[in-house]
Amino acid sequence: MVDPMVSSSPASGGRSSVQSESSASHLRSGAEPHPHAALQLQGLGKSYGDKVVVRDINLRVPRGSFYGLVGPNGSGKTTTVLMATGLLRPDTGTALVCGHNVWGSTAEANAAKAAYGLLADGLPVFDRLSGQEYLHYLGLLRGIDEPTVAQRSRELLDALDLADSSSKLIVDYSAGMTKKILLAGALLHRPDILILDEPFEAVDPVSATTIREILQAYVASSGTVIMSSHVMETVEALCDHVAVIGKNQVLADGTLDEVRAGSSLSERFVELVGGRHLAEGSLEWLAGAGQKSSSADDASDSNKEAQQ
Repeated sequence: MVDPMVSSSPASGGRSSVQSESSASHLRSGAEPHPHAALQLQGLGKSYGDKVVVRDINLRVPRGSFYGLVGPNGSGKTTTVLMATGLLRPDTGTALVCGHNVWGSTAEANAAKAAYGLLADGLPVFDRLSGQEYLHYLGLLRGIDEPTVAQRSRELLDALDLADSSSKLIVDYSAGMTKKILLAGALLHRPDILILDEPFEAVDPVSATTIREILQAYVASSGTVIMSSHVMETVEALCDHVAVIGKNQVLADGTLDEVRAGSSLSERFVELVGGRHLAEGSLEWLAGAGQKSSSADDASDSNKEAQQ
């Protein structure tokens, strides 16, 4: 069971994303690494002016788990992912990847970033390279020898049905193909953790099935997947742990069964986040929309019969 670590203490508003030396020092002095945690977040917070985007996020993701981050659009999922991976500096808190502080010393930060593979919207894509060139470039950046890069690239391109498009420039890829080549890049260096932001968005059903199989095999071989999504059915089908983020904070976290609490994940999600229902009598003008066309067709048929 993942320890519940939800705090209700508010984050201070009005902070700048540019950190002072004292603030940066605070970020470096985080929690002690938990031996069984792949990712450990403590007190992560982010504000822009008076707008609180993320408030005091506390999570511990077990090694070898398939962990879902769910929440409505604008709830802070992507912001949390970016802070946890060293791409967006938090105002407060600490992020440890495999025990390494993402916001620590250069050596600590490099070790943390070497431990994960990331797929997230908004990351720069070298789209003037072909798919094959992109993977080759990433492999060399990661310090992988060329024969290994070539072998892994070939297998990933084949598994993701990109082999026939490997010489095509990424700028000419469809949205789904781009998503798949970015996933291949995230997997290339065989990371300890895969962090995926909406990995199935814009992906066709056949490719989605292949991606599921790849991710499940990865977890079965002791990898850890952290996947953000707002599609409850996908999370429920794949994940064994889940955290619900809403109102800029963690509302519940634990194993899938603990969070569902006897309901479906969708029902529990709406209960936690707060669903909206149409007021009685709202949009009444939509009622019988199809009847108008039917009446017009009947009138047209009657006119035709009269003319005959």
